[in-house]
Amino acid sequence: MNIALLVPAYNAAASLPALLERAALYHPSSATIVVNDGSTDATASAAAAFGVILLTHERNRGKGAALRTGFQYCCAQGFDAVITMDADLQHEPERIPEFKALFASGTIDIIIGSRMQDTASMPFHRFLSNSITSMLVRLRTGAAISDSQSGFRMIGRRILEQVTVRSDGFEAETELLIRAASLGCTFGSVAIPTIYAGEKSHMTHLRTTINFIKTLLFTR
Repeated sequence: MNIALLVPAYNAAASLPALLERAALYHPSSATIVVNDGSTDATASAAAAFGVILLTHERNRGKGAALRTGFQYCCAQGFDAVITMDADLQHEPERIPEFKALFASGTIDIIIGSRMQDTASMPFHRFLSNSITSMLVRLRTGAAISDSQSGFRMIGRRILEQVTVRSDGFEAETELLIRAASLGCTFGSVAIPTIYAGEKSHMTHLRTTINFIKTLLFTR
């Protein structure tokens, strides 16, 4: 099976080398795609040093736009599935084999890395936010999605070909789940640890919340 690893990256020069070095132990760098979303630091050169495929936005367009660019590239290149990971080391590359093994069963369209089995180290406001948003997404989709805000996912080609993510921001990940569920997508999960190290989030919480609500209510 031809699988891509997709990493949206914005000003991730400090964390990206460690991520790519660890990921290379479980996935070939030649099938790893970094979308440099208009970074102003050394993200591009950090990615290039590992021999990955580098796609670049000239200006920062948002995580959703970076995912859309990556998905379009993967479909054009004939990949059978895509694993998405954040660039900030909140996702452990060591879990990649678990995603691949579950996907190989052939019965699941989207696998989500769920942090909700390991909430002891999750800041309370994150736990509350993730719990509420995931509950709302479950109600909206009727699907058993335990962690709707996790960016560590594996998505099959069928979904990538049929679902176009239109949002440019973080709400794109919710939009993808809603659109995929409307197609009768099957969901699975892999338990992943909760990792927060005081890193600065690129999310603007009020704007992100408003966009999430709009996506939840108006996505068709």
